[in-house]
Amino acid sequence: MYTSNSTLADIAERLRTSRSVLVLTHLRPDGDAIGSSIAIVRALNLTSPKGLPPRARAWYAGPFPPWQSDLVKSTPHLLIDPVQGPDRNADFESVVVIDTGSWTQLEPFAAFLRGRSAETVIVDHHRQGDAEIADTRYIDPNAAAVCQPAAELCRMILGLDSITQLPVEVATPLYLGICTDTGWFRHSNVSGAVLHTAADLHSAGVNHAALYQLIEQRDTLGRQKLLARALESLTLESSGRIGVMQLNKADFAAAKAEPGESGGFIDFATFIPSVRVSVLLTEASDWQSASEGGDLSAAKRKVVTKISMRSKEGANAVDVNAVAKEFGGGGHTRAAGARLDAPLDETRRRLLELIRLHLDGTK
Repeated sequence: MYTSNSTLADIAERLRTSRSVLVLTHLRPDGDAIGSSIAIVRALNLTSPKGLPPRARAWYAGPFPPWQSDLVKSTPHLLIDPVQGPDRNADFESVVVIDTGSWTQLEPFAAFLRGRSAETVIVDHHRQGDAEIADTRYIDPNAAAVCQPAAELCRMILGLDSITQLPVEVATPLYLGICTDTGWFRHSNVSGAVLHTAADLHSAGVNHAALYQLIEQRDTLGRQKLLARALESLTLESSGRIGVMQLNKADFAAAKAEPGESGGFIDFATFIPSVRVSVLLTEASDWQSASEGGDLSAAKRKVVTKISMRSKEGANAVDVNAVAKEFGGGGHTRAAGARLDAPLDETRRRLLELIRLHLDGTK
């Protein structure tokens, strides 16, 4: 069962006493993934004995959002080639997997993680995952962002009485993760609890305006052109209840956009009142389909479509997490995704058939 079997206090004590800690997160890390991982690394390194090298670092596998380097800065980290993977023999006393617990989202790190479940801890807020990855788990599916429990974990690591006392360099990435996973407090996952955590982080000294400018007001021309192509592809299905956009590799090439630049596009279809479920289908990059132990040439021969879904609250609201599970994915009730080993058109057909069943209450 993918459930909690530990407390944040116990995890904090374990990490605080570990001589070396590695923090991992999912492929194509977003604001919540990067924010939570960097905050934990920074909090742990603040507790490192003086005169000794930092004992915590993060590993990432891209593609990355354009602001990644500006947020991470000099925090110890390594960018992993998603096909070659990391050094399987790297030695860490503890490993933290944050914002995921799924083998499919940890593919570049799978060979490293296998056989290390005793040393590995998962901190997550998704409803599905692979429990065998880590013997120790803290899962809070009610958290709007994993940065919620991560903020409390950092507080405990540093031995503080309140989140408001976190150093600003720890509070800032945590605040970012909450903002991005709630759509800057616009999504249906916004709750009193997440607003309280955000307020405490803001009180720790976070500059909201500067962070918003760093993350949201730095689109490239390529991203803007890619958005235009996504909107041009938008169609309404099932009497306007489903909004579908799709992007293939030719769209990215024509727009001169990078694979990670389609983030947030899925929200645009939800602006149409009749749309209950928004879908974005993206033809995946070659390396995203590389299997464990496979090489890049093998990856190029496999067709993969990435599925992103978002649904609205209200009567007969669709649980897109349940839809994603049918394709081996998952996420949250109102935001979920999956990857399907099929071309765009086939994925679109199969996905629409399933969403219609959920909309009509027959699934």
